[in-house]
Amino acid sequence: MPARSGPAAASLSGDAQLLETAVREAGTIAMSFFRQDPKTWDKGDDDPVTEADLAIDRHLREALTGARPDYGWLSEESADDKSRLERRAVWIVDPIDGTRAFVQGREHFSISVALSLDGVPVLAAVFAPATDEFYAAAAGGGATCNATVIRVSDRPDLRSARILTSRGIFNRLRHHAEMPDADWFYRNSIAYRLVLAAAGRYDASVTLSEKSEWDVAAGDLIVREAGGLATDMRGRPLVYNQPLPRLDSIVAAPPQLHEPLMTAIGRELAERGADPAHID
Repeated sequence: MPARSGPAAASLSGDAQLLETAVREAGTIAMSFFRQDPKTWDKGDDDPVTEADLAIDRHLREALTGARPDYGWLSEESADDKSRLERRAVWIVDPIDGTRAFVQGREHFSISVALSLDGVPVLAAVFAPATDEFYAAAAGGGATCNATVIRVSDRPDLRSARILTSRGIFNRLRHHAEMPDADWFYRNSIAYRLVLAAAGRYDASVTLSEKSEWDVAAGDLIVREAGGLATDMRGRPLVYNQPLPRLDSIVAAPPQLHEPLMTAIGRELAERGADPAHID
């Protein structure tokens, strides 16, 4: 197999500004369509897409790959170009994560972009333009929201934890015996759930059914740089730029809550005989 092309990690410092500029511009595009009745259609399986998704995808691709033609590209709204598998550095993009919220005029959608190097995110931006929250991280450099350093929650146990998840998990696990006073919350955007947990505004984020890499990559890095852990339900690190860009589950939490949360949810699912693939 030929060596994959791409930069060394040390050469990535200039990419952070490129990423922030492109994502902020994408936020301006999103807001020009927000609550303006954008054209919308269904990609299949009740998966909406709008003209705003496509406009943002075009903008980001032109801005990011135009400036870095040696980098690969993986986006929800672009045909998958398998040449990315030969690139060390790959942009992983969700032009609008939480499209259903966007269509309904609700603020909790985000633009999510990560740069992965050898399958690991090294730069990340998640922008919620309707609430003006810009989350960013660089590997080894910490995480911020609107340039202020963020950290995961210091809550010591799960009893009264505030947990972000899907509607399916919410309906099944909100009365779990090991979390008697826990509050469960829902947001359409998985990336936004992850960064809210990274900022300590919630204690954890759980997604148990299969998701795409572009839903998770940026939020994964932001959680880890904010001092948290982000793994699948087996505790394994999340790996990106795979031939099939899918992840089977995501548990993001502070270190002191991460394993107890996986254990509690795993026990509950086993007792109920639930299949995670059918509850998210």
